[in-house]
Amino acid sequence: MKSDKPGFRDIGFAKVDIDRHRRRGFPEVIFCQGKTAGQIKAIAEEILRDKQPLLLTRIAEDTFVYLKRQFPKLNYNKEARAAYYIAVKKKKRGPAVIVTAGTSDIPVAEEARVTLELSGVKAKRIYDCGVAGLHRIRPYIGSLRRAKVIIVVAGMEGALASIVSGMVSCPVIAVPTSVGYGSSFKGLSALLTMLNSCSPGVAVMNIDNGFGAGYFAGLIA
Repeated sequence: MKSDKPGFRDIGFAKVDIDRHRRRGFPEVIFCQGKTAGQIKAIAEEILRDKQPLLLTRIAEDTFVYLKRQFPKLNYNKEARAAYYIAVKKKKRGPAVIVTAGTSDIPVAEEARVTLELSGVKAKRIYDCGVAGLHRIRPYIGSLRRAKVIIVVAGMEGALASIVSGMVSCPVIAVPTSVGYGSSFKGLSALLTMLNSCSPGVAVMNIDNGFGAGYFAGLIA
């Protein structure tokens, strides 16, 4: 049984935070992992009822196919494993830049980019510029220095965030990924490197948390 409460809507198995868009500038996001397709659909209906942007993270492709029949305007980014719908387009803000160390880090970066897009922030992508060939980032230094915020996504040793931060004046959001061999401990090594950065102005997200990075970058931009 549905009921409206101050700031949220109780639909029995979930309490949808319909006030979050006003309070935080970004609506409640549906983390799909562990939820049934029916639960996701019901929560999405409540968010769309208030004409808010809709973002579904970590969504399986077959679940998206099911939801697409219910919400024909729903889009899907396969790399990011994210589905989204923008009810009202926002004026573009930014610029933001997303940098990855390697191609294997792109799925996490794309999750950040989709989140930024729903925040109304245009993001430039600079992918595969890790420390094994740092000359690859040299042509993009101008773009990095014009950015209002930069997201750096890296696995392995995670050193790229410190290097980028050392060249720019804007905040850098570092995202460690679980990419790497055994001693990377599924992203823990990159996380510790980023937390121990000697470059000031680096904020560190949790492992593989592209959504968190995109959300935080949207607040900054």
